[in-house]
Amino acid sequence: MASTLTASTPAATARGDYAVISLIGLAHGTSHFFHMLLPPLFPAFIRDFGLSYSQLGLLVTLFFVISGVGQAAGGFVVDRIGARPVLFAALACFITAGLAASVASGYPGLLLAAALAGLGNSPFHPADFTILNKRVSAPRLGHAFSVHGISGNLGWAAAPVFLIGISQASGSWRLACACAAGVAALVLLLLVTQRERVDDSRGQWAHQAAGAAAVAAEHPMAFLKLPSVWLCFSFFFWTTAALSAIQSFAAPALSRLYGLPLSTTAFVVTGYMLCGAAGMLAGGFVVARVQQLERTIALAMAAAAALLLLVASGWLPPLVAAAAAALAGAGTGLAGPSRDMLIKRAAPPGATGRVYGTVYSGLDVGFALSAPVFGALLDGGHTQAIFAGAAATLMLGIGSAALVGASVRQRLK
Repeated sequence: MASTLTASTPAATARGDYAVISLIGLAHGTSHFFHMLLPPLFPAFIRDFGLSYSQLGLLVTLFFVISGVGQAAGGFVVDRIGARPVLFAALACFITAGLAASVASGYPGLLLAAALAGLGNSPFHPADFTILNKRVSAPRLGHAFSVHGISGNLGWAAAPVFLIGISQASGSWRLACACAAGVAALVLLLLVTQRERVDDSRGQWAHQAAGAAAVAAEHPMAFLKLPSVWLCFSFFFWTTAALSAIQSFAAPALSRLYGLPLSTTAFVVTGYMLCGAAGMLAGGFVVARVQQLERTIALAMAAAAALLLLVASGWLPPLVAAAAAALAGAGTGLAGPSRDMLIKRAAPPGATGRVYGTVYSGLDVGFALSAPVFGALLDGGHTQAIFAGAAATLMLGIGSAALVGASVRQRLK
């Protein structure tokens, strides 16, 4: 009997790990889906409400300002009351955001929808990574980070297809937003029925057993003194600025620069995210074999920047340019699991929720500040700057990653 139980334990652990990874991946994909609740519908808002790209960029800014402030605070809430109830509340916010967008009668209604979606998005990274670190065994943690990143890219990729598809098929962007609310409701229902799987009051931190007792006495804000935390924040800021340019403005920029119809360029974002997902899948294997993660990040993101500079040059045939813009997502995706593992190494024991909340708020700040800047560039006719600017911010991100790696190695000596 004892040998049977022992033999079955690894299989049972693997099944449990895969269930947790799948559920958290689905939840994370939903959060990224709601990043894109409004941007795919920008042409409809311009048509119906007479808005400019600068105004639409401010919708993105509002979303990420609220998300960024909430994410930094959300890490503390997760560490105090647990990740599961916070995750459920976040999905409920997405439901209300989709419904608010569906009944919006003008710009104020869209601002409300953006604010509600930003509030829902705010605690996802600290909640997700808290559950993954607690409920997934160490040998599969790298793959858990990979799937987490892939699911986010798939959420980004699915949103334009889902929203534009329903909007064009029904002739109503309002119905598309209401259907998005239905997606969040279904995901929430699934997580509630599987709530034992995502219960972070059970499990053990895979990376902190040795040092947890010693750190318990530290001040809750002590982690903010670590240079690696703020370097990770800056890394997210720069790389997200590039992502903001592609997500929100690549479609109209490609249309202007290469004469491609918007019906074609609108799906470049989907291609970028799908290539990113493929890159993350490969990155999950790379991260398990590489010690100096910043080198992987540098090579992958430099390749992405080179592709974006080629698009900005205007030298490429139109369809090749669209393909190159989409393929750049593979480079940023490949860097994703290495990035998350680098943050894990930078996080002191007992402060994972706070560290992920603070670091990932760099993502929100990057979106918030860059979206109106790139929107203004497009309004001013500086179309090539969308891609050239994205490439430049990726290169700045490489510098931040190099400094993070050096800081972590110095702390561990």
